[in-house]
Amino acid sequence: MLVKQDKNKYNTPKYRLVVRVTNSKVICQIIYATIQGDRVVTAADSTELAHYGIKVGLKNYAAAYATGLLVARRVLKSLGLDEACVGQKLATGEEYHISDDFQGERRPFRCVLDIGLQRTTVGARIFGALKGAADGGLDIPYSSKRFPGFKASKDDKEGKYDANVHRDRIFGKHVATYMTHLKQSDSEEYNAHFKEYIKAGITAEKVEEMYKKAHAAIRAKPEAQPKAQKNVGNKRVGHTIKTAAGNSYIRHKALNVKQRKARVMERIRNAQNRLAAAADEE
Repeated sequence: MLVKQDKNKYNTPKYRLVVRVTNSKVICQIIYATIQGDRVVTAADSTELAHYGIKVGLKNYAAAYATGLLVARRVLKSLGLDEACVGQKLATGEEYHISDDFQGERRPFRCVLDIGLQRTTVGARIFGALKGAADGGLDIPYSSKRFPGFKASKDDKEGKYDANVHRDRIFGKHVATYMTHLKQSDSEEYNAHFKEYIKAGITAEKVEEMYKKAHAAIRAKPEAQPKAQKNVGNKRVGHTIKTAAGNSYIRHKALNVKQRKARVMERIRNAQNRLAAAADEE
């Protein structure tokens, strides 16, 4: 259903917000399907959050939200809709749909969530990316039933949704709470578990502020940052490669056709000389 298209809408892209969570990062892509295959419009992953001040915790819920916000602002910037579709500037956790009160000349950019094979459990990180993209200004159909803070009830079929719980998760309060608890109960485990946080100078009190600054920085400059070119500095001396770190290894140069033929003729001459020498000895 995500790629199925009506015949009277031929060649009209049906956009998807593809969210994937790996062991090291969160990946968000805006994709549409063609007969030849999928085409990626814009992509962002949580490793890019280092440019906005988030250098640790790149696969938690707060990072997923920030990545969703980044891909939303990036695609809207590329389409010239960033000023018309501002979205929810301050993350409150409340359910927000840009189509409810949109008054621009162009329609908001609409896409649907593509979660692949991931399970749709309440509080899953994929819904953090969804919420970030929706707050970022994308028109994505969703309900709050899978967000953190939602509780189903037998008496109330609709259930209850606490936006404050979701807001705390967006700003990493669950991480800050665990940091405080672990620091008080087991300092050795705290130093091992939050080693990267300590190295970056991030304490429990600074977690929320880190995400607030990152959200503002993402909105200010969502464009992809060019990657720094690595100066490998390898040098070749004959068949030996010397690296900038002082290591060396052997890499033989490929011979051209003329050199290969000359090598074959040399081997033939050497074989003939050996045969002639053996005949003289007899």
